[in-house]
Amino acid sequence: MGSAQESLSAKKAFDRALEIRYKNPDSSIFLFEKSYNEYLELNDTIPAIQALFQKAFVYETRAEYAKSYDVLWKALLIMDNMQNDGLKAQNYHRLGRIYSYYKREDTSIEFQKKALQLQKEILKKNNEDDGRLSTYYYFIAATYRELNKPELGKVYLDSSYTYFKENKSYTPKAFLDFENAFYLSKSNKGQEAIKTMERIAPWFENNRPSYLVLFYKYWGDFYLDLNNLKKSKEFYLKSLKVSSDYKSHIDFTPLVYEKLSEVSLLSKNYKMAFEYINKAKELDRLFFDSRSPENRTLLEIKDDYRLEKEKQQKLIQTQHLRQLQQEDEIKNLQRIILFASIVFILIIGYFYIKNIRTKHQIEKQLIKKNKELEIKKAKELLELKNRELAASALQLIEKEEFLKDLKIKVREGDSTIKKSELNKILRSVSINNTITWEEFRLRFIEVNKEFYDKIFEKFPNLSQGDQKICALIKLNMSSKEMSKLLGISVESVHTSRHRIRKKMELSREVNLEDFINSL
Repeated sequence: MGSAQESLSAKKAFDRALEIRYKNPDSSIFLFEKSYNEYLELNDTIPAIQALFQKAFVYETRAEYAKSYDVLWKALLIMDNMQNDGLKAQNYHRLGRIYSYYKREDTSIEFQKKALQLQKEILKKNNEDDGRLSTYYYFIAATYRELNKPELGKVYLDSSYTYFKENKSYTPKAFLDFENAFYLSKSNKGQEAIKTMERIAPWFENNRPSYLVLFYKYWGDFYLDLNNLKKSKEFYLKSLKVSSDYKSHIDFTPLVYEKLSEVSLLSKNYKMAFEYINKAKELDRLFFDSRSPENRTLLEIKDDYRLEKEKQQKLIQTQHLRQLQQEDEIKNLQRIILFASIVFILIIGYFYIKNIRTKHQIEKQLIKKNKELEIKKAKELLELKNRELAASALQLIEKEEFLKDLKIKVREGDSTIKKSELNKILRSVSINNTITWEEFRLRFIEVNKEFYDKIFEKFPNLSQGDQKICALIKLNMSSKEMSKLLGISVESVHTSRHRIRKKMELSREVNLEDFINSL
């Protein structure tokens, strides 16, 4: 009977604390502590931990983060031997939120993701509805909003909407819409954000009036972004009034005063701007400065859970110290031998790898030199063959000159030679000349195959005559030498060169010889 009465007393204290936590936070803290102690005496740990959670929340809304932090670690210590991942998930989430207020982003997100993962495992294990995950995604989105990282926050808010289910998610949809309004404003959709705020404002006024501190502050921000100074100031002042009436979210008041200073500055009311910014700095030092007695313990990372674990570990070490001394010495000796062996292996490995690398570098240099030598020999051979071709071409020119003279002498020679026999001799000379030129062309293609391939590929519209001119230019022959070799006038050579330039679409600044030699 006595136990039942004590349990009823603890529950009454808890319910009464919930009822007055915004209007009278000091009494609420006292009642939550009373409820916690009574539940603990009854060995009823789950409601005891819930009492600690609520007590920590009241401290948090009053910006007494160090006290909230200590209470949460106290709850975690109690949960250490409990198999209740749901409570641990709540605790990790709350610790993560506290770290976010001090811009400890990595630690904050780490705790909140740990809470999210625990909740996923719980739902999977119990085959429960996944609507609860919406809340944990929402809290991460809210954290990124406070850290002013809208791109990351929007991702988690989208996930929160995805998992949200009416009557199955812990967090009401109005909170998600509030976060969405913030992200709309960050996407230059201020009017749309304000419409969202107007739509959800009645829900907060009726169900979460203390949250209006944040709600009005951001609403004022949206109007400020739209340069509506009058409306933004109106909402900032409403935010301060709600904070004063409910003694809630007072850590946001420095931000509100900063915004009021900005509005006053834009309104050219420099006196009020100065007063507001001084007030903001004063409150910011109180809530967040490491010199503040309220926060010193938090910034020193006072951690009862870890300290308790360290004490337990030291006790175990003291009890087994004598038994472990000999083992430690053996282990130390083994470590020294192992370390020496590793060092020895590393030294041998170093020199071995160094030797392989040196050998590899020498081989690479040798291959490179051989390749350069081969290229050099190929170039020399090509130059030699081209010189031979040039000499051959000159011989053709001399032969052509000789044949011309022969033709003239034959025509002007002995009249006793029949005309039909003369024509037969001249045709034979022309045929032999054509065959000689074809042999020269084939030899040139064989030596300069790459050159011919490029000519065919880049300029397929060149005629056979054009190709002849290009080949002779490649051999550095003059126009006069070309005319003699081809049996045409110098003017015809010039005309052919001009035709080739047009087909190649070369500008006047480009030298034809240089261009052909570059192919």
